[in-house]
Amino acid sequence: MNTSASTFSEGLQDIVAAESAMCLIDGKNSKLSYRGYDIHDLVEHASFEETAFLLYFGKFPSAKELAEFNQSVASLRELPAELVRLLELFPKNIHPMAALRSGVSLLSFFDAEADDKSPEANIRKAHRLLARVPAIVAYFDRIRKGLPLVHPKTDPAISTAANFLYMLKGKEATPIEVKMLGKYFILLTEHDLNASTFAARITASTLSDIYSAVTSAIGTLKGDLHGSANSRAMESIIAVGDVNNVESYVDDALKNKKKLMGFGHRIYKGPDPRAHDLKNMARTLAENNPEQAKWYAISEKMEKTVWEKKKLYCNVDFYSASVLCTIGIPIDLFTPMFAISRVAGWTAHILEQYANNRLIRPVSFYTGKSNQVYVPIDQRI
Repeated sequence: MNTSASTFSEGLQDIVAAESAMCLIDGKNSKLSYRGYDIHDLVEHASFEETAFLLYFGKFPSAKELAEFNQSVASLRELPAELVRLLELFPKNIHPMAALRSGVSLLSFFDAEADDKSPEANIRKAHRLLARVPAIVAYFDRIRKGLPLVHPKTDPAISTAANFLYMLKGKEATPIEVKMLGKYFILLTEHDLNASTFAARITASTLSDIYSAVTSAIGTLKGDLHGSANSRAMESIIAVGDVNNVESYVDDALKNKKKLMGFGHRIYKGPDPRAHDLKNMARTLAENNPEQAKWYAISEKMEKTVWEKKKLYCNVDFYSASVLCTIGIPIDLFTPMFAISRVAGWTAHILEQYANNRLIRPVSFYTGKSNQVYVPIDQRI
């Protein structure tokens, strides 16, 4: 379809593609809110589970509602035994995001409600995904390392963050690690029509099932220009190695026009509001884990140096890197960690899409040739 050039926006920049009550980003003023609640207020006072409930239902739960929600999610944490056997057959050297993408797709095989499109069934499936995405990540990591599986705890008093770290490490995490990971999950839960959320809504708009929509989102998040920036940022911090090497590393990157991972943002013209909280979290973790404190020191010096030399703000990925690393998360699990939190936002958007659906079908601006005539094969040059 041909369209006027005036309607074309490369990468859909500033194009309004949906109505949503989920999230408001004020990029000009560096503000982010979920359902009208400022992100700083949420990360300071709410739990990840409360935040997920807020996205699903548009309000914070009562004590009774939260207890029922936590009970529902906790009871669903264990994976179907057949899926665990399939995870054990995955090649051990594949990227964890590939394992997660396939694991979520396979989950639908073992859900009797997989193709039930009713609102009631969809919210139950959202609960299952919220509960089981962390289990897929933790199980695959232990499988690939040849470690015995650590089964989830189904006590609703144990948070998603605490349960995940227990399953991943095979031991209880420290209270500060649990607290900081819970905050990380809140900060990464939702961010409007980012690429993966948009992919999920496109899939849902065809009236495909919720598992297909989340699988689409995971495949999109896997991309280097979306979810893997946090792991690339950590690789940069490790490459710096020592706080005394920061300036030379940044100078070299700028001289050779290398991308500084974790800096700049497509939406925020000023600081990424999430980066402020993540920096404080990274500092707290460093103070409580002196053996890992150098990652925060390098990050802090790097943030300052990049600002002085390039006037670039760090984004959500930059301090996410040292937060996750200090907690003890392997670098190639950083993007799956993003998915563990963002699955709440994805499923909330999918539910919203189903509730007022219209097939998402944009058009392209045609730049090809016109009035071509078929030439028989024996006459072609």
